[in-house]
Amino acid sequence: MSAPRLADVVRVLERRYPPATAESWDAVGLVAGDPDVPVRKVLFAVDPVAEVADEALAWGADLVVTHHPLLLRGVHSMAATTFKGALLHRLVRAGCGLFTAHTNADAAAGGVADALAAVLGLVDLTPLVADDAAPLDKHVVFVPVADASAVVDAMAAAGAGALGDDDRCAWTTTGEGTFEPGPEARPAVGRVGERAVVVEARVEMVAPRGLRSAVVAAMRAAHPYEEPASDVLELAGTSGPTGTGRVGRLVVPTTLRDLAQHVADATPATAQGVRFAGDPDGLVERVAVVGGSGDPFFDAVRAAGVDAYVTADLRHHPASELRERAAFDAARRGGATTPYLVDLAHYASEWPWLAHAARALEADLADEGTTVETRVSVRSTDPWTGRAARADADS
Repeated sequence: MSAPRLADVVRVLERRYPPATAESWDAVGLVAGDPDVPVRKVLFAVDPVAEVADEALAWGADLVVTHHPLLLRGVHSMAATTFKGALLHRLVRAGCGLFTAHTNADAAAGGVADALAAVLGLVDLTPLVADDAAPLDKHVVFVPVADASAVVDAMAAAGAGALGDDDRCAWTTTGEGTFEPGPEARPAVGRVGERAVVVEARVEMVAPRGLRSAVVAAMRAAHPYEEPASDVLELAGTSGPTGTGRVGRLVVPTTLRDLAQHVADATPATAQGVRFAGDPDGLVERVAVVGGSGDPFFDAVRAAGVDAYVTADLRHHPASELRERAAFDAARRGGATTPYLVDLAHYASEWPWLAHAARALEADLADEGTTVETRVSVRSTDPWTGRAARADADS
């Protein structure tokens, strides 16, 4: 199979992680790169840092996909005299692009939250904080039966027909279409001034509303008629499977101590390690996870009624207050002092997504008849390099 263009890779990535679902403050998408160049090697990493650039260029990568943005806040210069400018200049000189999927990958199906839940063995997943599904259109087009497959292919390539893990989803039925070409027409079917009757397929496909123009343009380019008969219907919003974090169930309940150990074994080693708060022997079955900074979601965690919450970057005061409240509630009502807390490094909590994203990109491109080689970065980009403890402290 041939190599895709960078524009094709970006289109496939943005179909998995739609930019419209990113937080308003976020900066996602293509940061650098020529859309027309071929892409043969793609490196996935959590952070766009110098060590990752070293690894990408040594391997000969054509594109680096990172979770965290390089340019999250506005800058006034990308001169190579700044560390961010120097990194971008190195990538550009080597012909290597940079793409970011951040909060749009956090909430996506198959994104950061799902990947963290998967490595912990959670099942029966639901979002911790559900998002409204991205607004959708239904595209309806009438096309001669012989041309229906080509039109469906073109619309699918533009982003229509993606439902869950399936692509090119379409509904078709047949009937008779009738029309009379006018004096200035150049009909593909029939003759000017004569009524034509054609067996046509009615094709229905859904697509994100943000892709409306691209899907309509693709349909018109593939359609044999000068003026295709088509409709675009805005679908009512519903609560979808995307959202912040996930809540799931362990197939075999465990203790808090063993859950924390499993988290440590399933994610990269870091200087911080994995901390936990609560009864080490407390029983855990129902678990919430959030990749990245998780203490803004404590209210949702309590409302979910979970036994433990696995996340990163927990601050002293919010964590202390949550545990104090759990102890207060247990004293009044009985039961365990849940939710327990399991806190790992920010980088480690998001790292499991990289392999998921790499496999998904390969599969999506293969469906389109192209191929890339992917690799997950082996460089730890956790900023902490060590820790020290009092010599007389208990282990």
